[in-house]
Amino acid sequence: MGEGFAFIDIILFAMIAAFLVLRLRSVIGRRTGHQSRPADGLSARGAEADADANVIELPDRSAAGAAEAQGGEDAAAGLADADPDPLADGLAEVRRADPGFDVEEFVAGARTAFVMVVNAFATVDTGALRELLDDEVYANFEDAIQRRQAAAETLETEVVGIKSAEPVAAAARGRTAWVTVRFVSEQVNVTRDAEGAAIDGDPGQVSEVTDLWTFARNTRSRDPNWKLVETRSGS
Repeated sequence: MGEGFAFIDIILFAMIAAFLVLRLRSVIGRRTGHQSRPADGLSARGAEADADANVIELPDRSAAGAAEAQGGEDAAAGLADADPDPLADGLAEVRRADPGFDVEEFVAGARTAFVMVVNAFATVDTGALRELLDDEVYANFEDAIQRRQAAAETLETEVVGIKSAEPVAAAARGRTAWVTVRFVSEQVNVTRDAEGAAIDGDPGQVSEVTDLWTFARNTRSRDPNWKLVETRSGS
């Protein structure tokens, strides 16, 4: 009886072992020798791509195969030299000159200054303009205001909204830092004559206006305020 039970146990163990082998092969598969190999260089990365379809592979950072000849580090250095980011470099210069500089805070302040300057120019608030503009820009604004007043004209301006305000250039030289911001705003501008008739603009029309304004600040001054040092139209 003991030998009979032992024989049955052996048969059961063999059946269990065969079942496990079949299950293992069905899960991981096997190479038969006729199975095609993955394309060179794609086997490992292809598996990673299947695991995460959101991963986007970077292109070859070398120029004309220089990466393979000089190594990855040399290629990366060459790419940095060939394709710098002037804005990032400029903002880094400003931060070195003024460690307290924060881009988001600066842009928020620039947006406020933009609305204040546009409204002050229209309403002839020279006191506000004097606080926000440097001497040269203030002189230009004052001249335009005087010519408007001499012609007995008035300017009505409403900044409906600022669609975007983003830095496009920055630099620091010595104690002075500059940041140029591109503003895209929606405005209503109407110029009226002495009788109140509209001679330029339409009070019912909202226009998109793009401006490039450059602000500057003495980074060694205790005054945290930036002043407008240049204005020009932008495309």
